[in-house]
Amino acid sequence: MSVVTTIVSIILLCGLISLPVVILYGLNKRNTKYRFIVYLVLGLLTTSALMLIFSWWSVASDEMLLSYYGYDFEGLNEMDRYANVNPENVERVKNLEASLSGIGWPLKAVFSYAFYLPYLLIVYLIIHLIRKRKATN
Repeated sequence: MSVVTTIVSIILLCGLISLPVVILYGLNKRNTKYRFIVYLVLGLLTTSALMLIFSWWSVASDEMLLSYYGYDFEGLNEMDRYANVNPENVERVKNLEASLSGIGWPLKAVFSYAFYLPYLLIVYLIIHLIRKRKATN
């Protein structure tokens, strides 16, 4: 189960990394007039949706893993919550439980996007410079 959640997380992360390049490639192929504005709007919309999905998935996958390990979400105390957890999985379950506490996934998505946003601009700048260099050669 842990492998499945990791694979989905890697796919979402690869999507976040490659989506700006794919959008810009499509815009360059169509020779769009206002390329930067269209790129920025499409990039903001699609990557913010993907960031929301990725943030939600991080919480949902932890909850799925806790359920898989036998964690009881309705338990009143620690003994009730860990009653069905195998002794070798108790440490892993405690780590997953601790990762669920704190700020919620929507706020994590907003904070993460604040760090991701410059990546959109860097990708545009790098690809724009590469196209300019190819055009001069």
